[in-house]
Amino acid sequence: MYELKREIESDWWEVEALYDLCFAPGREALSSYRLRDGVAPVAELTCVARDGDAILAGAIRFWPVRIAQAEALLLGPVAVHPTRQGEGLGGALIRDSLARAQESGWERVMLVGDAPYYAKFGFHRLSGVNMPPPTNPERVLGLALREGAWDGIAGDVTRYA
Repeated sequence: MYELKREIESDWWEVEALYDLCFAPGREALSSYRLRDGVAPVAELTCVARDGDAILAGAIRFWPVRIAQAEALLLGPVAVHPTRQGEGLGGALIRDSLARAQESGWERVMLVGDAPYYAKFGFHRLSGVNMPPPTNPERVLGLALREGAWDGIAGDVTRYA
């Protein structure tokens, strides 16, 4: 059993250590990190999952971005500790945070990821939405939290200023 709760300031470095463990060294060199640099995550959507012993098992963060004049959420990173993978925790983090994003009035979410995995949450490939290079366009995915929210949205993804 896990408790999902909002990430707080004292969780930051523990979450960063989890991301370092789960992702390749140099993860911060990825193009998505250039969009996060100097921008705070969306605090009400960041979430950690802790087990009954209060040990960090997973985490998810979201960042605001722009595509032309449209606002969107950039989901990620989401990580589950290797000893806890395969238990459905990643899916729980994603579903819970997407529901909260919708309740908070966000209209669209995007990410860079594996299409077959994220399709089960409703994500699909976004054509015409360009992440900074060298992002593979096949991995740029989006989800409308309001019907039609991605209609007509195209352009470069930029930092939220």
